[in-house]
Amino acid sequence: MNIAILGATGSIGTQTLDVIRSCLPQARVNVLTGYGNISALAASVHEFKPELVWVPDGAAADELLEYQVECEILTGEEGLITCATYDPIDIVVNALVGKVGLGPTLAAIEAKKDIALANKESLVTAGSMIMPLARELGVRVVPIDSEHSAILQCMQGNTASAVEKVILTASGGPFRLHPKKQIQMATAADALRHPNWAMGPKITIDSATLMNKGLELIEAMWLFDQPMSNVEILVHPQSIIHSMVQFCDGSVMAQMGLPDMRLPILYALAGATRVASDYPRMDFLSAKALTFEAPDEDRFPCLALAKYAATIGGTLPAVMNAVNEWAVGQFLQDKIDFYGISALIAEAFGSYTVQDVKSLADIRKAEAWAMEFVHARK
Repeated sequence: MNIAILGATGSIGTQTLDVIRSCLPQARVNVLTGYGNISALAASVHEFKPELVWVPDGAAADELLEYQVECEILTGEEGLITCATYDPIDIVVNALVGKVGLGPTLAAIEAKKDIALANKESLVTAGSMIMPLARELGVRVVPIDSEHSAILQCMQGNTASAVEKVILTASGGPFRLHPKKQIQMATAADALRHPNWAMGPKITIDSATLMNKGLELIEAMWLFDQPMSNVEILVHPQSIIHSMVQFCDGSVMAQMGLPDMRLPILYALAGATRVASDYPRMDFLSAKALTFEAPDEDRFPCLALAKYAATIGGTLPAVMNAVNEWAVGQFLQDKIDFYGISALIAEAFGSYTVQDVKSLADIRKAEAWAMEFVHARK
């Protein structure tokens, strides 16, 4: 198996390398890309010896060369597409963060590369393009998200038509028990203290606002061919049940395990089959209780906004995603408060005229509108 890892220095990327190192010794890492952490990228290049490596620009390429790496170094958007479509590759791990991940996803599918997808923005903004194209070309799009991996595992041997309900679980984030006034005063440092998962800053903030669960709802609709009415969200603070599927006969299947992203990564890379690992095992006596509660859309309005975007469809999810991505960056820099994220998205919804998605250009146009909108309010 030949693998390209896009976003190799981020949380998912580094865990993917760990999975390959510990569980898939026959796999070959042909392509690595990195953005800011050049020293970590260089260490991975020396260890895995890929043929192609991507960094954002010439300055980063010069810095990488200082580590005496022996590989072809690509830069820019075109270079990233080259990495995603490199001929020897069997599967592309898309662990890029944000809307930059969409182009490589589409390009890799067009090149008939299977996708292990952690870049949720690809499906949120362009699910109506990605999934039909993947089916047409016989490309497998396998989710790396723990929730969607859980649903995929529960659905093995069943058809989409047999599904009565998909149940996405959420930890509830660091502010699950906080009153709204306290959440209003939360800092980025507060929001980055996720109770169960170690993730990158953007997805950790999305988990705190519950936007992450809204994005996952839209993903689930496209991945599993389900209407929004068939997708339920439950807060499950222990993060042991990663998601569930209720079938038409009334039975419910749940996928369970410790909060460890290496498990869905391994399942995706192994082609949705089981490979032995020495990762920590679940101890049910230690878990003691598994609890559930409804999400509070008043304290976490990003979830309601995502549901609205899912209902309207078209280019609205792309606008929501772009505005959210920018707003999260502002929150991380302490330039807006916690509820400033949802307020900005709601304001954008009120100003935007939704268009149909017929091509990548429609999504790029929507994203450009979103950037003009947010910059006009700085």
